[in-house]
Amino acid sequence: MCDTCGCDGEGPAKITKPGEDHEHIHAHGDLKHIHHHHHNDDHEHEHPHAHDHKHDHEHDHGHDHFHEPHHTHEIKLETDVLQQNNMLAERNRGYFEAKHIYALNLVSSPGSGKTSLLERTLREMGTELNFFVIEGDQQTMNDANRIAALKTPVVQVNTGNGCHLDAEMVQRAVRKLEVADHACLIIENVGNLVCPSLFDLGENARVVVISVTEGEDKPLKYPNMFHSADLCIINKTDLLPYVDFSVEKAREYALQVNHHLEFIECSVKTGEGMIQWYEWLKKNVNR
Repeated sequence: MCDTCGCDGEGPAKITKPGEDHEHIHAHGDLKHIHHHHHNDDHEHEHPHAHDHKHDHEHDHGHDHFHEPHHTHEIKLETDVLQQNNMLAERNRGYFEAKHIYALNLVSSPGSGKTSLLERTLREMGTELNFFVIEGDQQTMNDANRIAALKTPVVQVNTGNGCHLDAEMVQRAVRKLEVADHACLIIENVGNLVCPSLFDLGENARVVVISVTEGEDKPLKYPNMFHSADLCIINKTDLLPYVDFSVEKAREYALQVNHHLEFIECSVKTGEGMIQWYEWLKKNVNR
């Protein structure tokens, strides 16, 4: 359970390579059973045992009960979840360091253009850097199929009701993807500027993408994400003449949250500013 937004992220995620069936993992106690299903399979589950319990007992307790406030349980649950995630993230970080893998966590709200940014990057930089991609979405293989069409190794992580990727999902995805040494691993997170900010994946850097169609006050509305980011890409600059968006104000608001944040302004559609993004990538991946 994600206490930040109330999403049900407790179920195991599905991790799939394009062209194969989804992997469903059903946990039973300490045992895990993996089943592969075709998308057109019909599943009918009958539960023959119905239990209807009625209690006509009245209880009169002569002593007082102390009930711990509900919000205390929620805080403890969130703390435990984040501690477990951070421990796994450190394992991921150690693995990436040992294998000389540079991992980027690409985050944004839906529609900012991060998948388009990734596609153009792979097309134009695929011969200079060895890319591997993890796609995160609640449902569908759409984004993974787009990346696979560019001949880039990719796996899709479907989180179901979950609103973010976590370190355990990335750990499983990296194993399935078989990321090579000295590679650049780009993790495209679920479109969301809230919960992904809380979950360390073990990445080397976090890149937040916003577009000029979203509003310049995004950094003030979602400060945790911008505080945890290393680079902010302001996308769709070709639309600046047609929208009410101030790049200067967006930068100012973001720097109020994070004094060390770097910025790149670009248009994925026209290619303006993409060279700066590529130079940033090469500088960091090859350091």
